[in-house]
Amino acid sequence: MHEVLTVRGARKRYGEVEALRGADLALRRGHWVGLLGPNGAGKTTLVRAIAGRVRLDAGELTLLGSALRANNRAARVARRRMGVVPQDLALYERLTARENLAVFGRFHGVTGKALRERMSWALAWIGLAERGDHRVGGFSGGMKRRLNIACSVLHRPDVLLLDEPTVGVDPQSRQRIWDMLEELRRAGTSLLLTTHHLDEAQQVCEDIVIIDHGRVIASGTVETLIAQTLGTGRSVSLALDPAPSPEAVSAAEETLAAAGIDDLVRHGHLLRCTAGDVANALPALLRYWTEAGHSIGDLEVSPPSLHTVFLHLTGQELRE
Repeated sequence: MHEVLTVRGARKRYGEVEALRGADLALRRGHWVGLLGPNGAGKTTLVRAIAGRVRLDAGELTLLGSALRANNRAARVARRRMGVVPQDLALYERLTARENLAVFGRFHGVTGKALRERMSWALAWIGLAERGDHRVGGFSGGMKRRLNIACSVLHRPDVLLLDEPTVGVDPQSRQRIWDMLEELRRAGTSLLLTTHHLDEAQQVCEDIVIIDHGRVIASGTVETLIAQTLGTGRSVSLALDPAPSPEAVSAAEETLAAAGIDDLVRHGHLLRCTAGDVANALPALLRYWTEAGHSIGDLEVSPPSLHTVFLHLTGQELRE
């Protein structure tokens, strides 16, 4: 399928820090890709480079067949086919929703009848048709997030970059935003998303790209990543009383590795891990903690998730 955006060998250094170390990425038409990585992994730098806000030291960026690093007329025309939804809200709170849309529409070159029609469409699309003449300062966080997205798509971009578009909103508002974005994808817009919500990335993204230390360390569908990374392994969670100390978990990791148990993570009384062969690993896991003086509470074994893959590959939790 035709690729609308490609990144090849992207490199960027800030002083002694290599933010990007040869990162690659590709986005097809109507394709939804989730870009994930621990804090400081390079994902924000990569998104900012694609958006033209960071100049790469080396590498190739191509959008709709035009080389973006060339900074010529063809590159500038191609960039107009891109929309960017920043993590920080880019809205004028003293203006109404309609006035904000007008400002951003004109910024993207949309005027006259086309602008009026797209403003009406946008207000209905984000569920604010009755609030178009209300000042944005009085809106809820979810309403502002939806308006923020609408301001970035009035020019009908082919590619939309979204940096944490649901940060700080409640689950109901997040679901509404995902539904809005899925509607854009079905219409042919390509979406590149960064998010800390791994469960939702697994639900909405067709492909996942995981970046760490400036390099892409894994990419593909969630199913492919699970098969390649964990095989037939399973996620195990159990409640321990008393709660294990961080030192106890570190010691357990060394001992239990021989039984095929990896990625131990402690959340208070809850312990999560990955077991390669549940039939052999589970008895070893229960025996270890019982002999260490802990009572076993709730126990759950489930298929591995994107969260399990991310933890296995990076050794880190993904948090806001």
